[in-house]
Amino acid sequence: MSATPIRQLALQGAAVILVLSLAWPYYGWQAQAMPWLQTSLTIGAVALAIATLSRQPWWWRLIHGGFMPLVWATQQLAIDPGWFLLGFILLLLVYRGALSGQVPLYLSNPQTVDALDRLIETQEAGSFLDLGAGLGSTLVPLADRWPERRFTGVENAPLTWLGGRLLSLGRPNLDWRWGDLWQTSLTGHDIVYAFLSPAPMARLWEKAQREMPPGSLFVSNSFRVPDIEPSFVIDVPCQPPRPLYCYRT
Repeated sequence: MSATPIRQLALQGAAVILVLSLAWPYYGWQAQAMPWLQTSLTIGAVALAIATLSRQPWWWRLIHGGFMPLVWATQQLAIDPGWFLLGFILLLLVYRGALSGQVPLYLSNPQTVDALDRLIETQEAGSFLDLGAGLGSTLVPLADRWPERRFTGVENAPLTWLGGRLLSLGRPNLDWRWGDLWQTSLTGHDIVYAFLSPAPMARLWEKAQREMPPGSLFVSNSFRVPDIEPSFVIDVPCQPPRPLYCYRT
């Protein structure tokens, strides 16, 4: 079973159905109230077992094992449901990409910015595009260092886009855009940079090959393009390691 959100939801649902299909008849026959603490712990154990047997990544196993016990614990706090709605809206505004395309928010560190700065110089890149630009932690310092070169950032999470838009003000060489990376043209850019996740890399490389000029560079922070050998790799001196995989189109 793959680690897609729908299948993970199905896995958790299977654990819930399995446990409740046994617990409800048993406690109903005994005319006893359902012991929800024990039931939630059992659901968590069953979900953990299924996740382990289906070879899910370790973080998904933790999520499955702790989800229902945390639901029970949260219910005991008697929190007003409006707070959960507010929290969901705020998360959606910041992490929309994780929901729509399995692309969470990652911020590039200063060491990565320095490595990209050197890459722009060595490649004599006149145009740099950041797909999933976040708050502008990459583009803003690069635009300041290279005022004569053109930088473009694309972001689709509303609150993140707004933060990046405010931080990018006053830089005429930085074009900050609201948009979907799949609808963004890669034509005319010397370097296209992405710090996304493993999920979209194969499809994104196909898009880069179709649209980017011959000889330009597609640079992926931390995540390789499956089954494609990079033209070269830049080892960024940081912890945890964040190598830049560079692919010549």
